[in-house]
Amino acid sequence: MSTDDRVAVTTGIARLHASPALAGPGRLGLVTNHTGVLPDLRPAAPALLDAGVRLVALFGPEHGLHGTGQAGESEAARTDPGTGLPVHDTYRCDGERLDALLTDSGVDALVYDLQDIGARFYTYVWTMFDLMVSAARTGVRFVVADRPNPLGGRVSEGPLLDPAWASFVGRAPLPVRHGLTCGELARHLNARAVPEAAGAAADLTVVEMAGWRRSMDAAATGLPWIAPSPNVPTPATAAVYPGTCLFEGTNLSEGRGTTQPFEIVGAPYLDARFAPALAELGLPGVRFRDLRYVPAFHKHAGRPLRGVQLHLTDREAFAPVRTAVAMLATLRRLYPDDFAWHPADGGAAGAGHRHFIDLLWGSDRLRRTVDAGEDPLPLCDPPAPPGRWAGDDVLLYA
Repeated sequence: MSTDDRVAVTTGIARLHASPALAGPGRLGLVTNHTGVLPDLRPAAPALLDAGVRLVALFGPEHGLHGTGQAGESEAARTDPGTGLPVHDTYRCDGERLDALLTDSGVDALVYDLQDIGARFYTYVWTMFDLMVSAARTGVRFVVADRPNPLGGRVSEGPLLDPAWASFVGRAPLPVRHGLTCGELARHLNARAVPEAAGAAADLTVVEMAGWRRSMDAAATGLPWIAPSPNVPTPATAAVYPGTCLFEGTNLSEGRGTTQPFEIVGAPYLDARFAPALAELGLPGVRFRDLRYVPAFHKHAGRPLRGVQLHLTDREAFAPVRTAVAMLATLRRLYPDDFAWHPADGGAAGAGHRHFIDLLWGSDRLRRTVDAGEDPLPLCDPPAPPGRWAGDDVLLYA
């Protein structure tokens, strides 16, 4: 699609900037990071202040307000140099600590403006959820400035999370690829999960986008792409991420420490058999290229690896979750003595001693099925299309 053919989408934060009354009265806190920009790339916080919004505090998620932190990190800054506003770090902060943070900040309402990428285990969703729970408990209004789901909104993949496997990569039952915008997710979570956690729903307002349709991926929106986190540099990364992020739960490199994270996977023990075996599966919308690489950091840093790159040939036909699960089953079959699952690390809240793949998948069914040599692909079927698993009443866009 050429630039001239793109349909312009007006984000929720752009609408709020044009009409500050949409945020309601009182002292406002902005939950944001480097993705919180207007379509002309002005950062939202100073732009809102210039528009007369009574903004008194900023709140940052994982990776920090400016997005410089790697996975499992945030930033130490206490004041934003651009606005002079205090910065509150929400990462690894929930429950009573987060309640106290909101109370001490003095805000009457929170405005949430972060770019999600459409996968359950992307932590911005759960930053939003935890803040909604605290907002419900402390009487703070919650406003979501909606943004597009860069994968579109017509497809879901994978099962709902089993609450017994809840963690910060999945607090409540969503599919692996959920198919909703953050505003729709907020409506869904506020109707079901927030009251269970807080005893009542949050006072929620969603500032809807204008012009977004469920058929649109990131390229169709006309909006600039800003990497939501250091290892999601391009829309192509976002397209594969709901599947290849599962490799975080294995002893394979998921491409961190390279310029193509999540588009490539590899390990010291892979050989010439892997790429042809994947090609034989005939998975739709993707081809696999044999490659070698050396990660600069993270898993197997500095070691020569062999693996594959995923080349997407048809974005609509490509099913990232199904593709990655088929890859995992192939690895277990070809390399039974070398392939292994990683234990959950301390970075996943509630992880304990469990396997990280179970937290990512939302249960231990995938790991047990793959280890048993059984076909795991039926596990990838979603509970229903996006309009049905979440309830048609949460959808805001056709």
